[in-house]
Amino acid sequence: METIIFDGDDGIQLEFGILEQTRVNGHNYLLVVDPDEEDEEEGSEAYILKDISEEEDEEACYVFVEDDTEYDAVFKVFETMLEDVEFVK
Repeated sequence: METIIFDGDDGIQLEFGILEQTRVNGHNYLLVVDPDEEDEEEGSEAYILKDISEEEDEEACYVFVEDDTEYDAVFKVFETMLEDVEFVK
């Protein structure tokens, strides 16, 4: 599984496994999980990250999607893309 390093607000680096990526309304999104917290019975908690970087930026800059409307819309896209994966919201 490909991973991404995310710099948290408190300066701690978090590593996430990338399950899928998509583009919605001109923005790139990643569906990620914490690979260290996988539970065989309950699975992993998934997060949606949004790329807010500008074209001239050398590296992508991601933030957690916190807006409920945006989250729900992007979540539905990922749910369709990953039909064989059961999501608990």
